[in-house]
Amino acid sequence: MTAGPTGGGHTAGGDDAGAPHSPDARVIPLRAATPQDPTPPDPISGRPPTTDDALAAALAFLRRRLSGDYTVDEFGFDPDLTEGVLLPLLRPLYRTWFRVEPLGLQHVPDDGGALVVANHSGAIPLDALMTSVALYDDHPAHRHLRLLGADLLFRLPVVGPLSRKHGTTLACTADAERLLGAGELVGVWPEGYKGIGKPFADRYKLQRFGRGGFVSAALRTGTPIVPCSIVGAEETYPKIGDIPPLARLLNLPYVPVTPTFPLLGPLGAVPLPSKWLIEFGEPISTVEYGPDAADDPMLVFNLADQVRETIQLTLYRLLGRRRHTFRG
Repeated sequence: MTAGPTGGGHTAGGDDAGAPHSPDARVIPLRAATPQDPTPPDPISGRPPTTDDALAAALAFLRRRLSGDYTVDEFGFDPDLTEGVLLPLLRPLYRTWFRVEPLGLQHVPDDGGALVVANHSGAIPLDALMTSVALYDDHPAHRHLRLLGADLLFRLPVVGPLSRKHGTTLACTADAERLLGAGELVGVWPEGYKGIGKPFADRYKLQRFGRGGFVSAALRTGTPIVPCSIVGAEETYPKIGDIPPLARLLNLPYVPVTPTFPLLGPLGAVPLPSKWLIEFGEPISTVEYGPDAADDPMLVFNLADQVRETIQLTLYRLLGRRRHTFRG
């Protein structure tokens, strides 16, 4: 679903990747999502949902899918499928396996456009998916995070179309500006392949942030930049080597070698249960610069460097706070 290595230099393809499941599904113009509480209490009793509630919700979901009574936006984002299927599939990883602890959620605006910029790591980019769960489940406004994905992501069977449904779109400045201008919460991982593909020996050392395209998008739309620091993803698939010939054969940026893969075969694809911390920092305002500031390369570079330094320093602090890598 996402996430592929995302960030400043990412591109995505496949204009029809996000086509609705049913020909009757309505395509709606891009607008800010207005999600509901992911686990709302019963309106009369106020109690948490029961098994009967879950069954009723599942049947209602099937009825909507079969009748085409759901909507997608012009990028292919399907809130109904995301909330009814994709996020529930990710929650066991988020809550039980990684035991994600979100911090600083008050720094993410309740509405309007904002750009979440995070460090990237882990060989397989689960960090973007876990961040999207944090912002929908644990943020008071239950916001959908619109991820910017690499072209490789959309070339993958099954994963590419599902990523579109989950809200991932082309990682280019133009699409980022359209989403931010429409009041969406957008997520970008500017390290790209350099971040998720770096060796375990370089864990939590940020790589270069590309050319700062994310800063230009924020400046042109006057939206705040929210630095996001993620601890835990580095240990899910510790990359201790690479298989370049196989990577070239499969047209992939790398094929990682980890302590469990390929040694354990398919079991090696199971991520290690590291303890995760995701902290959202104070927003960096851009509105005072004006949209023309996006054409000032020095300002773009300085803002990108400020975001990078903020994330790096926060990572060091979070590593000191996390007592155990696989417990807690």
